[in-house]
Amino acid sequence: MQLHLHHPLEPDSAPRFAAAIVEAAADISGAELDYSPASIDLVEDIVDGFRTDGATSEEMADSLVAFGCYVGEILTRCAGGTWRHTADALPLVVQLPDARECCPIDWVFRRLEAGADVSIRELYTAALPSGTPEADGSRG
Repeated sequence: MQLHLHHPLEPDSAPRFAAAIVEAAADISGAELDYSPASIDLVEDIVDGFRTDGATSEEMADSLVAFGCYVGEILTRCAGGTWRHTADALPLVVQLPDARECCPIDWVFRRLEAGADVSIRELYTAALPSGTPEADGSRG
């Protein structure tokens, strides 16, 4: 898959990609992405719209990466995760305080490919360390 990103996909650039997609989502669809776990539902809705329009992962790769960075930023802010490199095809993961890794960029690509069979919200909740309010059943 060919990405045409304006910045290299690095741990330090992930927050910039997230901020750019927040701005783009507001401009294009009026979506208010506020880095809250509840805003993951909006991300799912937007990605579902891409799917309904027949968009492919290849066509939407840059936007999907940016939405994945946005979801990853929620993990960094709400669960204490940090971005780090990996040798996988998508080179960034969020490492959680308990050393588990998750790949929110992959979650977003999988949502486009599989639709509602892949819940970004559920993947996010499952990734949360126990004791995190949302991991204990609260929705934020």
